[in-house]
Amino acid sequence: MNKRQAGVLLHPTSLPNENGLPGQLNDQAWLFLDWMQTAGLSIWQMLPLTQPHDDLSPYQSVSAFALNPALLPENWSANFDEVGFADYLSQPPHWLEDYALFMAIRESQQHASWVSWPHSLKYRETEALTEFAKTYHVQLTELKKQQFVLKMLWKKLKQDANQRGIKLFGDMPIFVAFDSADVWANPEQFKLDEHLNPTVVTGVPPDYFSETGQRWGNPHYNWPVMQTDGFSWWRKRVADALEQFDLVRIDHFRGLEASWEIDSKEETAINGNWVKTPGDELLNALKTDFPDLPLVAEDLGIITDEVVALKEKYDLPGMSVLQFGFNGLPDNPHSLNEQVEHSIAYTGTHDNDTSLGWFQSENPGTQDWVLQQLMPLVEHKLAETSLDEEYANPMPWPLIIAAFDSVAQRVIVPMQDFLKLNGEHRMNVPGVCEGNWQWQFDWTQVPQDLAQNIHILLEASGRLNK
Repeated sequence: MNKRQAGVLLHPTSLPNENGLPGQLNDQAWLFLDWMQTAGLSIWQMLPLTQPHDDLSPYQSVSAFALNPALLPENWSANFDEVGFADYLSQPPHWLEDYALFMAIRESQQHASWVSWPHSLKYRETEALTEFAKTYHVQLTELKKQQFVLKMLWKKLKQDANQRGIKLFGDMPIFVAFDSADVWANPEQFKLDEHLNPTVVTGVPPDYFSETGQRWGNPHYNWPVMQTDGFSWWRKRVADALEQFDLVRIDHFRGLEASWEIDSKEETAINGNWVKTPGDELLNALKTDFPDLPLVAEDLGIITDEVVALKEKYDLPGMSVLQFGFNGLPDNPHSLNEQVEHSIAYTGTHDNDTSLGWFQSENPGTQDWVLQQLMPLVEHKLAETSLDEEYANPMPWPLIIAAFDSVAQRVIVPMQDFLKLNGEHRMNVPGVCEGNWQWQFDWTQVPQDLAQNIHILLEASGRLNK
């Protein structure tokens, strides 16, 4: 029988940092594990750990493999393990050399996109790359040292989390950024023209939320080429992720059944086409590598029967978001009464407003209607437990209690919701280019009895990490 679990959504950059920098893999990460253990939480979910571009979005990274050097503690070079580093270089990750070259060349070219680099570097001519590597040996070595230390730190964090009964839950964007080491080093794996520019780009078609759709701009995979080599790049990518995490979410899972392809000359996503993708064959190959296939399908939005069938064929849990469950429409998969066991229920995600911000933005009539559905459960929990009334009402606690009480096997609550923070503290506002991905909490925001009351709720809902 599957164990009921609960966890928290918090990206490591959102950890406290006394120096005004983004959160790092320092003592704060281990303090957070201690707090989670005290609360009885058993899953730490986070966003992609890869290195973002200047907009800080972890969903648009310079590499699908390299970890973000911003996570390094400030004293990371102290007591550096030269012997361990030598062992690391003796059997380096398959992506390391290309990543280091990409980043060093990018720096030498004032962060210009690789497609505008000098011809010999853009097209990866062997002699030019060899000469560059000799000239920039120190920089390349430093980049590799950063990745070695990050790997060792993460390995230690994962070991210590697992010893506490806590699983690490990662996130994998289905597409990669065009300006990345992945596309530069593997242009044949993507739909590019003779000048190595994308012929088609990613996005989603017009819908209720956007009359022009969303043009993301990532290059599309050249799936026939990927099939020819047995999906080697994807298998390495998933293997790498499952070394870092116990569970991995595939963002925009519906893209494994069909993807919206937009001609690269189009300025919007209106004029595109759904193109079938070999997700079944890919997942079958991954199932061979990882029989348990610990993946989660991000299946939010408009999902077709074919996507549902693909998810169910490989027994992948999907997602529900309780904030979406109060529109009054029948068969709403996010409503309290439509939850399913083989899924992960969220109060909200990193793309949502905080649950308090969401509630405050609703009109008074909707607020009353939401509370009418939630408060009977809250009153029942108060009657049967020693829960402090402060943790029952007002919002967002009624929504958290409902999530914990749902039939979903796993429940994830953003840290902002546990801290009762309003919409000023959200992680991301989709469609807004500035000000995202920068939220951090501070321990002064964490009430001393918060962990104890979460513990009470988890025990009452059968989700306690024992």
